[in-house]
Amino acid sequence: MREEPTGLEKSLIEFPGPNEILTQLNSGQLLMVSSRRRNGLILFKKFHAEFAGPGAAVGGFFDVDCKRALAVGDLSLVYPEDQEERQKAYLIRRQWIRLTHQLTENAVPLKRAQLILNQFENYFPPDVVAKIPDEAFALLVGVLPQTIRIIRRDPEDLNSRIKFRR
Repeated sequence: MREEPTGLEKSLIEFPGPNEILTQLNSGQLLMVSSRRRNGLILFKKFHAEFAGPGAAVGGFFDVDCKRALAVGDLSLVYPEDQEERQKAYLIRRQWIRLTHQLTENAVPLKRAQLILNQFENYFPPDVVAKIPDEAFALLVGVLPQTIRIIRRDPEDLNSRIKFRR
């Protein structure tokens, strides 16, 4: 297991690919998604996915069961400086999980799909959202990938034909 860096090394960790990200997450070390960029990680677990956005803790005990990881945006991970920063990162991770949970409370799968796409489209540029596979969004809100494809194809037409329950 790699020792945690000290001094000047405590800055950014840049990852060229998904294998390096997963290796780092599974190492047991606690990291944070940099809050200085619009970036994040979609973390694929056994039956679902979680999004960890800017400021969120990743790795450590949170993600020992992570099967895959997908960088969103220009990913940058940092080591928390101290206990206070670690605590804040834990709280931010919980906030990202709660946000996703709120989207899944809607009983209508098409609405959940639309809500998760809207969240990402409001936060990330269109080219970044376009690179995220349907499967990733589907696992975030518990719908089939086909449901995401339907929403991505023609959301205006869909809204005019279907009334969503609240």
